Amino acid sequence: MSRSLGRTRWKRFAVIMVPGLMVATALGVGMAQGALAASFFVSGRRFQLSVDSLVGHGMSAYSTIDVTRTGVRIPVEVTGLRSAVIRGLCESVVTPIPFLGPYTLRLTGADRVRRAEARDIFIDATSIMVRQQTNHGLNIGVAAGALTKGPVNPGDRHSRFFDPNGVAQQSSTVFLADARWEAVAVTAVTLDVPDVRVRLRAGHHECF
Repeated sequence: MSRSLGRTRWKRFAVIMVPGLMVATALGVGMAQGALAASFFVSGRRFQLSVDSLVGHGMSAYSTIDVTRTGVRIPVEVTGLRSAVIRGLCESVVTPIPFLGPYTLRLTGADRVRRAEARDIFIDATSIMVRQQTNHGLNIGVAAGALTKGPVNPGDRHSRFFDPNGVAQQSSTVFLADARWEAVAVTAVTLDVPDVRVRLRAGHHECF
């Protein structure tokens, strides 16, 4: 973590930034221990998540609504995977710091040699961009409540905003190259990421 900030008052700076750092650490470590709950209030702040490549088994995609602690509703598209192998993982969030301007907290891990592995992972996104996607055993137009190949987050299934008759899709396997999500939440039973690096830098240094 860079400390080239001149005469910054570190106690005040830490109070502002530690919550964001805790979020990034939870994503990198807490998931590996299966520590995240299936359902929670989202902060509402978007963050970026990207992967160089992802090979997934048991993919689902459906729409629902996430809710902030103050009751704001955020429509999201949920990508669910029973298992996934990930290379080139990046997560970033920009936080405005009073008197200092924006700072970017960026987490990276998993390279071409050491891959990340996830089980029952869900990405709640407001936008998705993928350079290349290849599905096998694809079904489009499945009722969300009838998904069988891919998972539904238990917290979503019991939410009043989950429409079991809504349009969803699923596939037996999926390959994604250069995938990018603007997300509000990520949950997983396990997320094992090697070579995790967390860096805080002044300015905008997002994943994409």
